[in-house]
Amino acid sequence: MALIKKPVTGMKEILPREMEIRDYLKGIINETYRSFGFNPIETPCLEDIRNLLSKQGGENEKLIFKVLKRGEKLNLETAGSEEDLVDMGLRYDLTVPLVRFYSNNSANLPQPFKALQMGNVWRADRPQRGRYRQFMQCDIDILGEASNMAEIELILATTTTLGKIGFKNFEIRINERRLLRAMVAYAGFSDESFDEVCIILDKLDKIGIDGVKEELLKSGFEAASIDKYVALFENNDGTLDNLKRIKDTLAGFLDEEVSTSLTEIIESVEKVKTADFKMVFDPSLVRGMGYYTGTIFEIAIPEFGGSCGGGGRYDKMVGNFTGQDVPACGFSIGFERIVLLLMESGFKVPGAGDKKAYLVEKTMPADKYADILSKAMKERENGRQILVCKMNKNKKFQKEQLEAEGYTDFEEFFTDKM
Repeated sequence: MALIKKPVTGMKEILPREMEIRDYLKGIINETYRSFGFNPIETPCLEDIRNLLSKQGGENEKLIFKVLKRGEKLNLETAGSEEDLVDMGLRYDLTVPLVRFYSNNSANLPQPFKALQMGNVWRADRPQRGRYRQFMQCDIDILGEASNMAEIELILATTTTLGKIGFKNFEIRINERRLLRAMVAYAGFSDESFDEVCIILDKLDKIGIDGVKEELLKSGFEAASIDKYVALFENNDGTLDNLKRIKDTLAGFLDEEVSTSLTEIIESVEKVKTADFKMVFDPSLVRGMGYYTGTIFEIAIPEFGGSCGGGGRYDKMVGNFTGQDVPACGFSIGFERIVLLLMESGFKVPGAGDKKAYLVEKTMPADKYADILSKAMKERENGRQILVCKMNKNKKFQKEQLEAEGYTDFEEFFTDKM
């Protein structure tokens, strides 16, 4: 059987130039989030399959890479269903593992707990631009804080990080799951139809308001309810004035605390932000994860043309493990998409230009080669990145390759000149 040299579909190999950018990004993210008081943690890549299939992950639960039982536990002859064959799966996000981690360790954690987690996750999704089956997630979460201080801190920490990376003129789109429910109830849809209506609404950016109306009609909803519903999204300019209009329209269906909290979050962030971005109220923002209970938000970067991260409040998840609910809120940066944007823009890592290559003649005697290595060691002690390599026959092409990797300084060593 012939071996396959290409990676598995949806998994990517990372070349040195991209790895340099990824390491730089992880450094900026880690440093900035720590400055906001977030504590780094790590969770296993494998989780009990019962946790992953707990109906909290929305569509992602259909994309789990499941792991077969091992040894004597794997009995194909007696297996009656998939449950008899599988006991673990690769995590599809970092939130479910975090909640399990918190439930297991809360007695030894500060309260509220501010978690920082970076790691790979896996989804058996259809690969496309900026989307892979294995990808890095960078999450910050606050558990144990019921007030909107959590949302404000998460948005400020995330946007400060994006600003340090160099992004400008992006948006943080914000909405509330309780507002979405109030709009569904106001229009006359049943509470049981909430998920179906929101799935259709989530397509608004792609199919437009007329497309949303058409799909709702095809799903069997009454025309009067549809007209009443889509009218809520007309003249959506992203401002607090629009939030007030919708709040007034939903009087009797929406708790005023919801709109008050959204207003406080938007105004507070706008007042103290350091990065160049805009807070946008978006009543059509849905977020597909089944565990969100309150505020939801997304990062919209014009250069990408889509979401580059998001998050929200999930106050019911810890209770699924412990029987007692704990307020929780998190924000995830779209690490892979940000790397893609930086790669496509020709981004150069700051300070990475101080790279020097020693090109050594292939016939260099061992004693003289040792002198070259000693010189390289001294330069490294002074903070320079030094590559020592044998000189190729086509020296011009060799230098061009090294220049593409960021080497700007070269020194050549010949036997007769040592």
